[in-house]
Amino acid sequence: MNILVVGSGAREHAIVRAIERSPKDKEIFCLGSNVNPGIAELCADLTVANINDTHTITSYAKKRAVDLAIIGPEKPLAIGAADALWDMDVRVVGPRKDLAQIETSKAFTRDLLTEYNISACPKYKTFSSLGGVVEFLSELGENFVVKYDGLAGGKGVKVSGDHLHSHDDAKIYCQELVEKGGVFVLEEKLIGQEFSLMSFCDGENLKHMPAVQDHKRAYEGDTGPNTGGMGTYSDGDHSLPFLTKYDVNQAHEINIATAKALKNKFGDGYKGVLYGGFITTADGVKLIEYNARFGDPEAMNVLSLLESDFIEICNGIADGRLNQVDVRFKNKATVCKYAVPEGYPDNPVKGESIDLSNIENPDSLFYASVDVHNGKLIEAGSRTVAVVGIAESISAAEKIAEKEISAVGGPLFHRADIGTDALVQKRVDQMKSLR
Repeated sequence: MNILVVGSGAREHAIVRAIERSPKDKEIFCLGSNVNPGIAELCADLTVANINDTHTITSYAKKRAVDLAIIGPEKPLAIGAADALWDMDVRVVGPRKDLAQIETSKAFTRDLLTEYNISACPKYKTFSSLGGVVEFLSELGENFVVKYDGLAGGKGVKVSGDHLHSHDDAKIYCQELVEKGGVFVLEEKLIGQEFSLMSFCDGENLKHMPAVQDHKRAYEGDTGPNTGGMGTYSDGDHSLPFLTKYDVNQAHEINIATAKALKNKFGDGYKGVLYGGFITTADGVKLIEYNARFGDPEAMNVLSLLESDFIEICNGIADGRLNQVDVRFKNKATVCKYAVPEGYPDNPVKGESIDLSNIENPDSLFYASVDVHNGKLIEAGSRTVAVVGIAESISAAEKIAEKEISAVGGPLFHRADIGTDALVQKRVDQMKSLR
């Protein structure tokens, strides 16, 4: 069986590793945007090309006689890569363009949940001009969020108190978006703890993954600019220390209802990973946003724990028989930490070499935005490498991850606080006080 993975970051490295572990007879091919040595080592071929061009993807799939494609990043999904592959009888893990709107349009998602009475939305309104913005800000008071409607690499959202310190700041950001011809959503800021809950989905059936908490802010103590995600942790019971069983069940139910709504709306089932970015509040679980693929770093947490045959899961998704597939994860805790270039995310250094010779467990290491130049591994400008610690407790997993990420040499930094007892306790205490 010939399997194509589109994308070449740490998420895709985790996907390729999970495919490689399957006992099934397979050849793995990768179409990526950089030479990821971890992926290259496991693939029959890694070709660097424009992965945001459907013709490039379909030509490569045809050349390699691909049977199944797994699309890692959001942009190929946004341009209809899944549609183009299905049209040439290549089965795909990743939704068609219409269904990928769940990620590509914040307004679409809010409207879908409202239309199908899925009670997970805050108060919101969609705008394409400044008309009505001042009035709605007055209604929301001090707790508001401005979200650019399209894809912005995790950096299009500005939150009151963190990025915007007044209604005037909000109006300036809204004006910037209008000038770019952008639609934006203005919504109530939700107070609570965020978590990611991803589900495998075959259009009808869902199988849920362990809950994970991501850390978007660049610096310790949740300060600094937003990033693609500096690190994540998950707990051995597949929940998180600040979540109740009811919270996790609510997230499951929201994902199930959303998949059903998408099928109802488009007459076509969502096939892929449905990734809910949730927040547990004093009023229960609400949806912050959806993504139409594996999270990065979350993929490293969950796929490191996956006990089932990943190819079998992917076949189940593509063929609409996920209900017949056994999906199991180890009952262990994980902590993932990213090393990123100095100056990331706004002004990252590029082209500097990095040294991985002191890493003790190469199986815990995931290559991300790196390239190979004159035989040397260099930083390519975004998140560089990630490590995952796995243990019986979050605390023990954190110590493993911290030791390994600290061993990476080069002009890099990481968040040492992710997964620490102090940070986790802070989350627990906040939810106790809110409840």
